[in-house]
Amino acid sequence: VQLQASGGGLVQPGGSLRLSCAASGSIFSINTMVWFRQAPGKQRELVASITSGGSTNYADSVKGRFPISRDNAKNTGYLQMNSLKPEDTAVYSCNAAVITAQGVRGYWGQGTQVTVSS
Repeated sequence: VQLQASGGGLVQPGGSLRLSCAASGSIFSINTMVWFRQAPGKQRELVASITSGGSTNYADSVKGRFPISRDNAKNTGYLQMNSLKPEDTAVYSCNAAVITAQGVRGYWGQGTQVTVSS
């Protein structure tokens, strides 16, 4: 099983980016998918999560700006980042609880850099 995160880049304040987290391999299904971020010199923080049933949870700092979604048929999760601020600059990583024939295990995707700057 592999998790591939993509979609980061450089964007001006107020702009938008859409991150994707795609799981591949011999997957039965995916439970909760989570996006984290880590800014330089700061601890990693949870940004948003979504369960297999679609229930979502957000950090206060991104509520109303970063809707999280998923396409279960594609084993892919998304983080739509709107109204970006310089303080959103960080490396964003995804984590997913993946169900395979061997059971449930958490996997990490590689980080994708998001830089918000004018």
